[in-house]
Amino acid sequence: MHSKKRLKVFIDGYLLNKEHQGTTTYIKELYKEVALLNPNIEFYLGCFKDKKIIDEFEFISNIQFINYKNASRVYRMIFEIPKTIDRYKFDFAHFQYVIPLRKNKNCRYINTIHDILFKDYQSLFSKKYKFQRDFLFKRSAKKADFLLTVSEYSKKAIQKHYKLNDKNIYLTPNGLNNSFFEKFDKQVVKDKILKKYGFSDFILYISRIEPRKNQELLLQIYLETKLFDTSTHLVLIGVNSLHNLKLQKIINSLTSNQKEKIHFYRNIDQVSLMDFYRAAKMFVYPSKAEGFGIPPLEAGAVKVPVLCSNTTSMESYTFFNPYLCNPNNEVLFKEKFIHLFSNLDLLDFDEIQNEIKNKYSWKMSAKVITSILNNSIDKV
Repeated sequence: MHSKKRLKVFIDGYLLNKEHQGTTTYIKELYKEVALLNPNIEFYLGCFKDKKIIDEFEFISNIQFINYKNASRVYRMIFEIPKTIDRYKFDFAHFQYVIPLRKNKNCRYINTIHDILFKDYQSLFSKKYKFQRDFLFKRSAKKADFLLTVSEYSKKAIQKHYKLNDKNIYLTPNGLNNSFFEKFDKQVVKDKILKKYGFSDFILYISRIEPRKNQELLLQIYLETKLFDTSTHLVLIGVNSLHNLKLQKIINSLTSNQKEKIHFYRNIDQVSLMDFYRAAKMFVYPSKAEGFGIPPLEAGAVKVPVLCSNTTSMESYTFFNPYLCNPNNEVLFKEKFIHLFSNLDLLDFDEIQNEIKNKYSWKMSAKVITSILNNSIDKV
């Protein structure tokens, strides 16, 4: 079948219309590489019409768009997407976390479950959150023809909790866009941030706001070390996904002087986001749990000093040693913070950047997808 006609692949890209997050990057960057590696395969991205998204893929001729009509994801998964798969006669359909309830017998379903952190860190998630996802993720993991995840940690968790030791789970780790490895003038970028935001000396944390992300630890350390009395600001970028009561209590207690030095930004465009990465004095990532954890890698790629959590999937980020630390040990994490802040120029930035570049490549994950599409993959 595959040798007689061009393969047609559907990608559920609704997350492309959402705020910046790891899964959004995964869909976008992975399928840029997959499409370039497979010029004879037709790829169709399902999402809501957006010129910015179209522009992202304009240089790739074998990617087309199918514009969603219904705003409800539930409706789309039950009715709109299955009908679309039937109509276009797709050979493969790729989803994130959840596949439709009805499967087309002539289409093979690929599903990437990035993590099931709510199984190992239940206290960090509400009962409703856990119940909805557990049922849907488990069903989708078992029903998918090809199951993917992004890290060894997530692979082991899925096998354990969903009893899937006999099912092959393919690894498609996140990679980094080449723009993170480009040379730049740090002073020029700092001047750009200063002109736009009014400061250029800052510590950075980029991630969604929810309990497991642990922004409160960084904020607490920043306050305890009284950095608000210096020229160093604190910048936290990310949308509020799940309410974090501990973080909110600290924010509510801030003085006017402290508030002037602490900045929360939600929707930052990609150009400004890159500027923040490049201009940062240091990057701190105290997250308690990640299925992968892209932001510290992006910071390390632009040669910014990084203090990173060593829990879950991040335990493999050994190139950040000795600034790889368990955030549950708050005393030690604070000590590491102070030590890094006092020794910012002593790290081998080139070595860290090279390790990240060599280990995390979208092209490597794209080859896994390519093998699946060509029915020639056995094990990862």
